[in-house]
Amino acid sequence: MFQQENRYDTVIIGGGLSGLTAASLLAKRGLRVAVVDKSDQPGGSCGIFRRGETTFDQGSAMLYGFGEHGFNAHRFVMNCLEEPIDVLKHELLYVVNYEGQRVRFYADVERFSEELARVFPTQEKQIKRFYRDMTKLYRHIMVEHPSYTTADETDPKDGLRGILRHPVSYVRFLSYLNKSAKSLLQQYFTDPAIFNFFDKLTSTYCYATVEEAPAVLAAVMFVDNHTGGSWYPAGSTLFLPGKLEKSIEEHGGDMVLGREAVSILFDGQKPSGVLLDDGKRLMADDIVYSGTVWNLYGKLLGETHTTAKRRAWAKSLVPTYPSVVLYAEVDRVVIPADTASVEMLVGNPERIDESEVTAYILSIDDRSLCAEDAHAVMAIGPTFQDWAPADDETYRRLKEAERQRLISVLERRFPSFSAAVRYSEVSTPRTIERYTMKNGGTVAGPKQMLGQHMFRRLHTKSEWNNLFYCGESTVMGTGTPTVTTSGLSAANAILKKRGLKPFVYDKNQKNYVRQLPVPFTADQLYQDAPEPDKSVMKAAMRCRFCEHPSCCGNDGADIPGILRRVAVGNFAGAKKCFAAHPVDEKTLLDYESCCIRLAEGDEEVAISRVIRALTEELV
Repeated sequence: MFQQENRYDTVIIGGGLSGLTAASLLAKRGLRVAVVDKSDQPGGSCGIFRRGETTFDQGSAMLYGFGEHGFNAHRFVMNCLEEPIDVLKHELLYVVNYEGQRVRFYADVERFSEELARVFPTQEKQIKRFYRDMTKLYRHIMVEHPSYTTADETDPKDGLRGILRHPVSYVRFLSYLNKSAKSLLQQYFTDPAIFNFFDKLTSTYCYATVEEAPAVLAAVMFVDNHTGGSWYPAGSTLFLPGKLEKSIEEHGGDMVLGREAVSILFDGQKPSGVLLDDGKRLMADDIVYSGTVWNLYGKLLGETHTTAKRRAWAKSLVPTYPSVVLYAEVDRVVIPADTASVEMLVGNPERIDESEVTAYILSIDDRSLCAEDAHAVMAIGPTFQDWAPADDETYRRLKEAERQRLISVLERRFPSFSAAVRYSEVSTPRTIERYTMKNGGTVAGPKQMLGQHMFRRLHTKSEWNNLFYCGESTVMGTGTPTVTTSGLSAANAILKKRGLKPFVYDKNQKNYVRQLPVPFTADQLYQDAPEPDKSVMKAAMRCRFCEHPSCCGNDGADIPGILRRVAVGNFAGAKKCFAAHPVDEKTLLDYESCCIRLAEGDEEVAISRVIRALTEELV
């Protein structure tokens, strides 16, 4: 598919949500783009894997940014791309299990204020005043004049218009820039216990304590989730990166998956392309980097093109804590009916430690993820175990101990959980780094703390006029809406440089995001798709998308990649993927005979029928 050297308008290094967003928007404007990612499937930490009939979200699954109001970057991007996507809205944002009480995060801020006052009754007036003030500030800054750009790329004229509309709110908001969230809370609260509770919120939102987190971020985050709501793509998170990949490939872009970018190439003092781990070169007028700041200065940029001071700065950035993730399929009856889709389990209110786990049970709202009598559970929390030097045997022993520990944490919230487990496995910091290239398994990049937030991170524009940055290491920092905004900002910077129209807010923009009622069921998937597309997508969705496929092995046609694309309606990308390594009908039938489903006593995936539908349409 790729020659030894290919030329593009833009090469994007990293296929997480930020890189995919930048690539899809640039492709939409007619630029020829290529996305390079080490993984065989796009999305970074946002995506799925399967074990048997159960679909697990591998990481990012509590998604904000799809609401009609507030910081709705995902909705904006899908509308810009004119790419339909179905989403589910959780009734509760999440629940925090705190010192024997369940604090329900209602979308309505006043109702939530009353809920929180139930836990901290002496602070009732202060809680209501705090959320009333923060809501007013959020409305003036974020809602009344939507802007989908990073702070470093904001047009001064837009900023001035906002200040003139609400000068008091803007002055107050800017005053929070270099103050801690704790200093903001101290203006309202007197009970020391409530600071511990807000510690848990900032650790969830930005992986920092209230002493570390900047007040400017906390002021937004404490309200934003209530305004915009918490969402999940109907059918799993396969569909969010899948729809972005679809837009890229439909507009002529290339997905270079399963290949690692090992260095940024230079022509003299100017970045000119990307060298891949197989020796191929992708040359480009512009380059977008969406990985970590440590990989940028530690691997991709050679010492010839960086300064010792800049490399030392990158190395000095404090990372978020490494994480472990438990994936488990359990009996449905062990999860009580009043359980929220996302529940934070606070073990120690005094500090962040390994007893703090957030459980994602998205099968509560999306029943297509597992069997009717089961639930799919993902539980993520910090780890302070030293995983790096372990030999294979020690590593396996540590993983098993961690699996048992996480199950025991969940058992405290869900009695008999351990007895209800049908399947479970653990992803360690080493696993996370291997699949996402997040250094040391730090899932959120550099910590969003005072001294290394906002403008003290990578900016959208680099010191070179054709190298741009997006992702968690940039000014936007942590979270799927923020990294999406960083990708949008990088795309707009390139479009402006080329004299092309950037993507900006338009109140008359057509909406392509559809909210479906919950619970969502498997028979609702592709409900509105026309035939024969519907039956073909359903057939493709039966694929396990195996990392090491028994059907095609590591040679020949990329069957998991083809079927993954078909499952989200990306027929153009599927055709391109098959055209890169075409095989005949006999080989396709051989693939079917080796399908892992057959070995399990099930009917094989209809590989040949799906491919035939693609190729016949090609003719």
